[in-house]
Amino acid sequence: MRILVTGGAGFIGSHFVRTTRDARITVLDRLTYAADLANLEGVPHDLVQGDICDAELLGRVVPGHDVVINFAAESHVDRSIEGAGEFVRTNVLGTQTLMQACLDAGTPRVVQVSTDEVYGSIETGSWDEDAPLRPRSPYAAAKAGGDMIARAYAITHGLPVSITRCGNNYGPYQFPEKVIPLFVTNLLEGRKVPLYGDGGNIRDWIHVDDHCRGIRLVAEQGEPGEVYHIAGTAELTNLELTQRLLDALEADWTMVERVTDRKGHDRRYSLDDTKLRALGYRPLTAFEDGLAETVRWYADNPSWWKSKRAAG
Repeated sequence: MRILVTGGAGFIGSHFVRTTRDARITVLDRLTYAADLANLEGVPHDLVQGDICDAELLGRVVPGHDVVINFAAESHVDRSIEGAGEFVRTNVLGTQTLMQACLDAGTPRVVQVSTDEVYGSIETGSWDEDAPLRPRSPYAAAKAGGDMIARAYAITHGLPVSITRCGNNYGPYQFPEKVIPLFVTNLLEGRKVPLYGDGGNIRDWIHVDDHCRGIRLVAEQGEPGEVYHIAGTAELTNLELTQRLLDALEADWTMVERVTDRKGHDRRYSLDDTKLRALGYRPLTAFEDGLAETVRWYADNPSWWKSKRAAG
């Protein structure tokens, strides 16, 4: 089997590559600030450095692959608030360009990897896959746009593309602008951690390994044009998450700095993953175990994250 992984040098994409067996993998990545070939060190793969917005390049790379998994995206909400243009370009135009290339090549299976943020915010309960899209940040809006493009290609052209939506990922090799690696690396260096607003925002946390197993299952059994949720194992307020990280690093609340809340900060995300569980999916990594493992990884690999801080 031949698999093309776009964005395969980033956090989630590289984990997918590292944990995929019995396949020949091509990684297509623009190698921007959040990507690193060190994430793929020692892992057999063919590398193509390039942009999913480059139709000519995709016309050469996509043909011959049995599965295409699209991880390529601009993904940091704060950066999207500062400047939305690159997010629209990569997450919308890039998705359309990739879908067209897959259609032209007759790709048998395509998976568009997305986010729970496309739904906006939910006070109680959990979203199912039929919930309306109400994104509230430029990042979320761009991802919603890409999802709609992918689904349109499934409906209009019969492209066999499925969409996955997942909560907040954590694990090794995550760029240290995201909250868990940011807080861990700050505390490792004796620096304070920035906590937005009142800390009451709730997120659904999933280990990257569980996320990637869900994506594989959708690639194998998902129906074209359908959306599948990949839910996590812990819904926590940012206050609760901060406490767990402080405990893990043997720090206290004097190391927390309250900062002005993010613009349009969604209050709560929650996914109903009944549909994927019907295909046999179960998350395997308990949050307590996964968090402890993640903290150890950052403590043991300071050269990796310090280089990212210097470059970011």
